[in-house]
Amino acid sequence: MFLLRRPNEEQIRRVLAAQKDHPLSYSDIDAAIGNVRGDYNRDHNRTRLGEGAGVFERAVEAINRWEMFNIGWVELCWPDVPIAPHSMVAVLASHVGFWSLNVCRIVSVIDERSESRRYGFIYGTLPDHAERGQEQFSVEWRRTDDSVWYDILAYSRPNQVLARLGYPVARLLQKRFARDSMAAMVRASS
Repeated sequence: MFLLRRPNEEQIRRVLAAQKDHPLSYSDIDAAIGNVRGDYNRDHNRTRLGEGAGVFERAVEAINRWEMFNIGWVELCWPDVPIAPHSMVAVLASHVGFWSLNVCRIVSVIDERSESRRYGFIYGTLPDHAERGQEQFSVEWRRTDDSVWYDILAYSRPNQVLARLGYPVARLLQKRFARDSMAAMVRASS
């Protein structure tokens, strides 16, 4: 949803409430099992956070606080939302001359304990989102070499007319978000 002015808290809450009972804006993606049909952009961004259990635990806490959205030009509404299936958030982004407000729902939580320890979640877009698709945010502790990594894996395509018309700009904003999100997680887990 594109706006000419920054919405206030009440307006954001109304948008979240209006999207509450809507289905996800897609039916052809299940990134959790690697099943993606259709014409989606796949973006995978990964950065090393450090080494060891301490870094991993700080990274898990950062995910739970939604620190990957603490990047200045994006605001999460609201960062106290629990990382749990069906939780909904709105992502408010400031652009030159306008705002976008995009609502997502968590579709699954990742909590793997094997050779590598992995934690995070996948959220999916709702109908008023500018894009259509899923995005995964996760941290991984590879016990084989003690390294800790932050990953963003997204499958998306334009959902709104303005996103289609401004496709090159939308792709630049997606790349900017990934870069800034990785930097935020490096700071939060140091």
